[in-house]
Parts: sequence; C-alpha cells; structure tokens
Amino acid sequence: MAHFAELDENNVVVRVVVVSNDAVVDEDGVEQESIGVAFCQELFGGGNWVQTSYNNNFRRMFAGVGSVYRGDRNAFQPVQKFASWTFNDDAWEWEPPVPWPASGGPYRWNEELQQWDDVSN
Repeated sequence: MAHFAELDENNVVVRVVVVSNDAVVDEDGVEQESIGVAFCQELFGGGNWVQTSYNNNFRRMFAGVGSVYRGDRNAFQPVQKFASWTFNDDAWEWEPPVPWPASGGPYRWNEELQQWDDVSN
C-alpha cells in the first residue's frame, strides 16, 4: 500500500490516505509518485499531495496530521511539541529551551514555567 499526505497552503499535513499499489504504478509496474498524486487529486477533487513512507524509507518520517512538509529538505518535519521548543535541522528534532536534566527522572516539560518537573513522586 502507498500513503499520501494532503498539504494545506502552508505545507501542513491535513490528512494521510492509503492508496492501493495498483493505483500508483505505471504500465511497467513501477510505482510513480506522480500517478498517486493524480489519483488522489481526482478522488478528492484536487489538493496538494505528497507521498509519505510508512516505513520511513524516504522523506525522513511518516507524515502525520499537523506535521509539515519541508520542500527545502524534501522531508516531513515532526509536529512541534511545545511553543517554546525550537527545531534543530541537523538533529531533525524539536529541542527544549532547557536541556533534559542530567540526573534521575522521570521528568515532564512544564511549558508555563519553562522547566522540567520531576514527576517521580
């Protein structure tokens, strides 16, 4: 099965659909993203569609609702966890403004106080 993500005008994923492999192959039986995009556009009446990989074989990660397609990296960026966190393009992850505590745990991020709260009690 092939998976396609529909993007809004800001490249935010609004839905992900599963498409039969038969609907995305050319006359030689080779999967083509453009055929799947055309299939989704016809089925759903238009839209901006990008193929995504359930197994993370391409575009870094499987697209989820709220994730962002980054054309500059040809990859899906994960959903931002908290407003204060910034995205690290090299590590390809959201990072908190305060590093994870070096000792013990477990901890939970407190967005209001901008700190890690020990939740072991």
